[in-house]
Amino acid sequence: MFFSGDSSTRKRVDLGGRSSKERDRKKLVEQTRFERNRRLQLRQNNSAALKIQKCFRGRKLVEAERSEVRERFFTRFGKHFQIVDRQCFGPDSDFLRWLLFFFNPKNAADCSALVEVCQLLQKLDQDNVLDIISLFAGADYPSNKALVEYRVKKFALACIQAIYENRIQLRDQLMASKHSGAPAILLLDALHLLIDDRLPWACNTVSYLLQRNVFSMFRNVILTLKEVAIQGLVGDVSSLERVLALIISHVGQTPCVCPNVDPSWSFSSQLLTIPFLWRLFPHLKEAVDFVTLATFLLEAIPPIKTLNEGGKQNSNTYDDEMLVDDERAEKVLNGDLELQIYNAIDPRFLLQLTNVLLGGVSLANNSYIGGPNDKEAAAVGAACAFLHVMFNILPLERIMTVLAYRTELVLVLWNFMKCCHDNCKWSSLSKLSAYLPEDAPGWLLPLAVFCPVYKHMLMIVDNEEFYEQEKPLPLDDIRCLIVIIRQALWQLLWLNPVAPPNFSKSPVDTFAMKKHPLEFLQHRVCVTASELLSQLQDWNNRRQFTPPSDFHADGVNDYFISQATMENTKANDILKLAPFLVPFTSRAKIFASQLVAARERNIPHVPYVRNRFRVRRDHILEDAFDQLNALTEEDLRGLIRVTFINEFGAEEAGIDGGGIFKDFMENVTRAAFDVQYGLFKETADHLLYPNPGSGLVHEQHLQLFHFLGTVLAKAMFEGILVDIPFATFFLSKLKQKYNYLNDLPSLDPELYRHLIFLKHYEGDISGLELYFVIVNNEYGEQAEEELLPGGKNLRVTNENVITFIHLVANHRLNFQIRQQSSYFLRGFQQLIQKEWIDMFNEHELQLLISGSVDGFDLDDLRAHTNYAGGYHQEHYVIEMFWEVIKCFSLENQRKFLKFVTGCSRGPLLGFKHLEPLFCIQRAAGSASEEALDRLPTAATCMNLLKLPPYRSKEQMEQKLLYAISAAAGFDLS
Repeated sequence: MFFSGDSSTRKRVDLGGRSSKERDRKKLVEQTRFERNRRLQLRQNNSAALKIQKCFRGRKLVEAERSEVRERFFTRFGKHFQIVDRQCFGPDSDFLRWLLFFFNPKNAADCSALVEVCQLLQKLDQDNVLDIISLFAGADYPSNKALVEYRVKKFALACIQAIYENRIQLRDQLMASKHSGAPAILLLDALHLLIDDRLPWACNTVSYLLQRNVFSMFRNVILTLKEVAIQGLVGDVSSLERVLALIISHVGQTPCVCPNVDPSWSFSSQLLTIPFLWRLFPHLKEAVDFVTLATFLLEAIPPIKTLNEGGKQNSNTYDDEMLVDDERAEKVLNGDLELQIYNAIDPRFLLQLTNVLLGGVSLANNSYIGGPNDKEAAAVGAACAFLHVMFNILPLERIMTVLAYRTELVLVLWNFMKCCHDNCKWSSLSKLSAYLPEDAPGWLLPLAVFCPVYKHMLMIVDNEEFYEQEKPLPLDDIRCLIVIIRQALWQLLWLNPVAPPNFSKSPVDTFAMKKHPLEFLQHRVCVTASELLSQLQDWNNRRQFTPPSDFHADGVNDYFISQATMENTKANDILKLAPFLVPFTSRAKIFASQLVAARERNIPHVPYVRNRFRVRRDHILEDAFDQLNALTEEDLRGLIRVTFINEFGAEEAGIDGGGIFKDFMENVTRAAFDVQYGLFKETADHLLYPNPGSGLVHEQHLQLFHFLGTVLAKAMFEGILVDIPFATFFLSKLKQKYNYLNDLPSLDPELYRHLIFLKHYEGDISGLELYFVIVNNEYGEQAEEELLPGGKNLRVTNENVITFIHLVANHRLNFQIRQQSSYFLRGFQQLIQKEWIDMFNEHELQLLISGSVDGFDLDDLRAHTNYAGGYHQEHYVIEMFWEVIKCFSLENQRKFLKFVTGCSRGPLLGFKHLEPLFCIQRAAGSASEEALDRLPTAATCMNLLKLPPYRSKEQMEQKLLYAISAAAGFDLS
């Protein structure tokens, strides 16, 4: 305790504030952990030593046992097997059992014994399958099947190992004549005998050999051959070539069950990469299915991404997605190799490739009498498998244009498909295709290729070609095609759906294609066939060539409709992927039920309406814009009540029970969509589309488009029909679709005619002095705009004219109105969900907005009419009224409907769904002559007709015609 004079023993102080006991505890824990780890390491070392010793002793004992069995074998059967007979190969004999147990390919004596056995086997072979089976299995093969197959597998592998290990010594014999009797030939001929396709164990034996990487062994054997060895063998097939051909025939062929081996050990990797292979084995080409092989090779590489002109990869929407499963991480190709592959996909290559693949398939319509033969079915199956994989690996923009416009692929596939359909021959394709299981639908592969190529072709086909010239397919054939695709989709989606793995959002999921090829193929057929059938439905809407019911599936019933509104059901999936399979009226009912459910979810729980608008009649658009834009999405879904302010600043009398709001919506839409307001323009057919120059008219034009999208959505949400005819190419923007050349006639018929002239121009287009620029003319201001970077200096030629036509159509139909359409869509989707609209095409969407154009059912209107002011259903004035309306022409009936409801079209689902119901009220006043001379009046906001009690049918007809014509702006006098 006292200072001793030695400064080295100074007491240590822990600056961290810890006591010495705490330090000792920590040191003790660390020391204990170290000792525990040391003991664990010692136990692991002892365990490893025991395993090594055990393995070594086991190997030593096995070698000793093999030496003992080898000595016993030669003692019993002799060095040259003088006493071996047919019975020695049977299941009860020890001959093969002992030989296969001790055989070592590096032992010269063992290899000599194996050669002797192979020679004996060939002497006993009578070239009879049953004789070979009885030789190894005796009289009862089924009972001895497992033992026999095991021995044959080991025997075949031993032959290959013997050749591989002694390839240097045997290289001069490998290409010798079949009858030379050389050891190498004896081994190869015995191997060929053991894996003969006629034997029941052939497939299992080859599968066993493939799993032992025999192609790698054969590669090393072939590389030791001298080129001089083939001298004198012209026209003859060597034993080695016969064996290779027999093994190769099992790779990827049905009904063979041989598994796909690792690509690095496969035939393509190990043998096809040998230089001058075909010079050594000229007859091997006949055994190789190069299309199946190319499909396998193509499937093994990662997808080639789209490259720009500089050879750099373009950005991919899906690159930023996080992969949940580590397995899905794709290998990436070397950049230089990827660029070489990308540049190799040129039009000439694709043209030659397609001609080679389908060279043996006929183009003629009537060439398949009784159905295609097996050779044609196999050719189509192999070609379609290759193209299907190519679509998912290589960049589509380098492929589709060539296949669609420069080959006969569409015609060839269609004639084949039509023949299979007419003759019920689809099953033959599944049996002969190496890519499909035997029980898979035969139409899967042809549809997987035909649908995307034909869809691409339709993008540039003009109306005259499609309807008048009936190119590329006759309209009768298209009707048949619609039936085939409709039936295929219904089978895949409803009758026999296969629950696919969760494919990624990327259009091309190569991981899924490799791991689940059949499910991925079905998924791609569903997607591409749905897109094509939707496109054909658009063509049918432009000019009908087949009844709309041809697109409807036969099995849609009440059960289907009840399931369609429920998430994660087959019916709901069909509505999302292929809605055209369901009749339009059924989808309209589903849409109406979705709107009702959405409105009910937003019914306020308080007795008052939260959103009330005060709107000046002479500033209705401005007030609506200010007040509607101030609401949240939740408020927009709720009730809105409107009070009108007259020109003197006073509130108009009346309580808004829904009718005044309807009047408000009608006035807003009438004013905002008027072409004089400058936001919309009219086509030659008086259809509305956004004005590309709207920014020159209104400074806040984009906000106004957002507002109008909200207005239209609110009208649809509340079930209010608005009589606004939109252009089809604009309605496609509500579905977030692109427009193509065939949509251009409705916007600019003159420009369309000029583009079609260019498309069919037979001279030198470069002489027309056209460049990749377009002139915009809005309100007298002309501006030149490039269609491509550097377009001012890029001349239009015969080679790039199709691209020019595409770009011009895209500029007018998509680019010019992109901002206006985008803001309109944002406002629209505040109330109407995208999946609701995706159930309908553009023609059907117009019906949802404005109602049916086919007139209306007068009996239905009469059955759902209310009466007031003393009128009732059997009143003589009412009976006279319905007789007058019935005698009206269709045009006058539409004018009458617009007069009383504000829309010339009836509700899609009938007048039962008109809000509020139509009502006829007796006009105020007595039945004096002065009162009877009045015209009938209407309150469209309430769907109300105020009808004086006219005394005669003629008087009523005259007054009604004057009233509805005056309201429509016509003068019948």
